[in-house]
Parts: sequence; structure tokens; C-alpha cells
Amino acid sequence: MKRIRMWLRELSLSQQLLSMIFLFIMIFAMFVIIFLSPSIERFTEAEMYNRLHSAQESLILYADQNPGQSLDFVQTDGAISAYLFDHEKNTFTVIYGSKMDQTLKERLKTNANVPYSGTLDSFYTPEDQLDGTNTPVDNTVLYSKTLLNDGRELITVMSNAAQQRLRDSLINGVVLLNVSFVIGFMVMLLIWVTTLILPLSQIKYYIAKIKNEEDAELVVKRNDEIGEVADALRDMNAQLKKQNREKEEMIQNISHDLKTPIATIKSYGESIKDGIYPYETLEKSVDVIIEHANRLEKKVKSLIILNKMDYLKDTVEEGNHLNMNKIIDKALLSLKVVRPEISFICELDEEVYFHGEEEEEPWRIVVENLIDNALRYSKSYIKVTLQDDELCVINDGKNISKDRLSTLFHRYEKGTDGQFGLGLSIVHRVVTTYGYRVAAENLTEGVCFRIWHDAKTQKPKKTNENTPA
Repeated sequence: MKRIRMWLRELSLSQQLLSMIFLFIMIFAMFVIIFLSPSIERFTEAEMYNRLHSAQESLILYADQNPGQSLDFVQTDGAISAYLFDHEKNTFTVIYGSKMDQTLKERLKTNANVPYSGTLDSFYTPEDQLDGTNTPVDNTVLYSKTLLNDGRELITVMSNAAQQRLRDSLINGVVLLNVSFVIGFMVMLLIWVTTLILPLSQIKYYIAKIKNEEDAELVVKRNDEIGEVADALRDMNAQLKKQNREKEEMIQNISHDLKTPIATIKSYGESIKDGIYPYETLEKSVDVIIEHANRLEKKVKSLIILNKMDYLKDTVEEGNHLNMNKIIDKALLSLKVVRPEISFICELDEEVYFHGEEEEEPWRIVVENLIDNALRYSKSYIKVTLQDDELCVINDGKNISKDRLSTLFHRYEKGTDGQFGLGLSIVHRVVTTYGYRVAAENLTEGVCFRIWHDAKTQKPKKTNENTPA
């Protein structure tokens, strides 16, 4: 069985289907030979004896209704001969048909004293007509005898040539019917196979075109699984094209976003090398270089995290939990100094754990990006709340327009200040990778960025000690 499966796997789909057709034909032929032929044989034999019985019944009925009348014109079947055998006189009388075969006469005389009642069916083959295995050949004789009330026997005889003709006729009819059925079935199966192979070939060609980044159109309109695959491939191609456009746009935006700090660092470095301080003093000029270098570092770090999340999408394992209280404390410690005039309101439940990897970096970037975004737009305060499976960062800045609420988390979405960024897209990518959800909501005053999980995260028995960044 294993070898058969391996052999089938090496065949193409069309070859597998043709093999199934051939196997079906072989099984059908074996069925005809093994089961149908014996059935036809039994049916034709029974039919012949029925004809013999019918001829006897006609003779007996006429004789009862017309006593003393000749029966020779009662013949109804030209293949049948009818006789009367008188036991007392030991004579055979021909009612109609040919004279009785001498071998049959002797056999009937031998069995004349065998007691029976009703009708007795049998056959015989003359000795000279037997082959070496004593198997009856074509001229076997079928006969039936009925014991009459007067002690005589009514005998009807038929050569099996009639049976052979009937058998041949039935076999030919069955074979013709079966051949017609098989041919029709094969034609329908081939049409069906073609309807499978053709769209699959189109799909294969379409995939090859997509692989080579060439324009292609897939015209497969079906309501079955193949149609579903075709629809999925068309959707995938459209998504790939969209992603390629987004990648091209992202590369352009990254290039644009990195050009300024790189140019600034380069020009300031060259000026300082020449003994010129572009920003008043050496210390202030170096601070500008460091500021832009930090900006570059942050961009690169964001890209690395975003790329990492893309690869972690299908490999995240359950069971790791991170202490969000510690992560938020670290983020606030580093960001409070950015805008000292902003007040921070923290409402944090104790020992709140979020699902994640062993390292805290992705969740720390999420918290830092949300707080950094809040610092950019807040007027006077930022509120951070933490409960079981829910984190909220609220600022009292302006509301976000409804058309931008749905695009905030897209990669390189342009902000209100005209700059491109990855911050919120990284937030969305990390959050969704770990099975959470994120959304921005306008409040009466300000905006709330909310992260939550539909299912409760189990609190670990031991506190996960995170490594400080």
C-alpha cells in the first residue's frame, strides 16, 4: 500500500485520473466475467426449460379440451420437438418436430421405471459428442417430461443451440450496453478531468507569472474549491501589489526621513573638523550631532523591531508573561524629562502581566511610542492606566479626525506635523502579534490609545524579573 501511495505521488493529476479510469474498466470487466456470465448462463437455462414447460402445458390443455384429436398442429415453438412415451407398449409417438434421437430413446427407456410425479427436467449429450473432460458441447439436448394421468409421459425436447443463441444475444446486448456505458462514462470523466486540469494549469501559469513579478490575469470562474483557490490567489496578488507599493513608498519615506539627520551630522562634522562651530559653541554643535544620531538610532531600532514582529507572527508561543508595571516605570523614567511641564497621572494595578516573548523590548517600545506620541500632542497632562489585560494612554490634546482614526496605525502614516513615522505602526504590529488589540478613541477632551485583550491573561506564580534596558 505504501508503494502504491508513493507511486501515485510521482504521477501528475491527469495521470492519476487516467489510472483511475483504467482501474475502473478493469474492475468492471472482472465483474462481467466473474459474476454476470454465470448469471446469464443460469437465466438462459431456466428460460429454455420454461419454453419446454409452456409447450407441454399447451398440449395438455388442448388434449383435455379436445379428447381424441391429433396434437400435431399445436406446435408453438419451431425449436421444440414433442413426444409421447407409452410405458406398456414401450413406444414413442412423435407429436411434432423431428424423430427422437436414438440415444435419448435409450436413456428414457432406462429411466422409465424411476418413480416421479409432475415434471422432470434434465439434459443429455450423446457419447460421441463429449469432449475429453465429459463437458457437454454445443449439441447438448435439453428435455422435460411430464407424467400424465394415463401413465404415459409427455416429453418436450430442445437442442441447446437455441439456448446458445439466446445466451449470445444477451451477452452481446450486455456487452454493447456496458461498452456504451463505459465509453459514455469515460467521455464524461475526461470532460470532468479537463475541467479540472485546465483551471489548474491556468493557476500554475498565473503563479509563475506572479513569481516573476509579471502582469497576469487569472480567468477562472467556478463555485467549487478550485474557484476558491483562484479567488484567494487573485486576492493574494492584489495584496502583494499593494505591499510592494507600500514598500516602495516606505523606502522613499525612510530615505526622506533619514536624509536630514545624515546631512546634518555630515555637515556639522565637517565644519567642526575645519574649526567652525555651526551652532554657536563646540558643545552645542556636538549636541546637535548627538541628537540627530539618536534620531537615526531610533529609526533603525524601530525598523528592526517591525521586521522582527513580521517574522514572529506565526511563531509566538504561549506561556511567557511580562510585568507591565516595571516596563511602564522604565518608560516614564526616560520620557518625563522630554517635556517637564507635562504632568503624568498614573493609575496602575499591581502585578499586571501581558503575554509576550522572554525579552521585554517589544512591549517597552510599545509603551514608549504611545507616551512619546502623547507628549507630542498633549497640552498639560498625560494619564496612564493599567488593569488586567488593558493599558490606556490618554492625552489632553486635540481630537483626531474620523478619517484618520482608521489609518493611524498604518506604516509611515503622515502625522499632523507633516512627518512620516513608524511609531504607531510598530505599536499595532507588536500588539496584534501577541494577540492583543489596539485602537484610538476621541474623548470629550483629548485622545485615548487603548490596548486590550479579549481573554484574561493568567497571572504567573512567580514574578518575571525583567532585565533593565
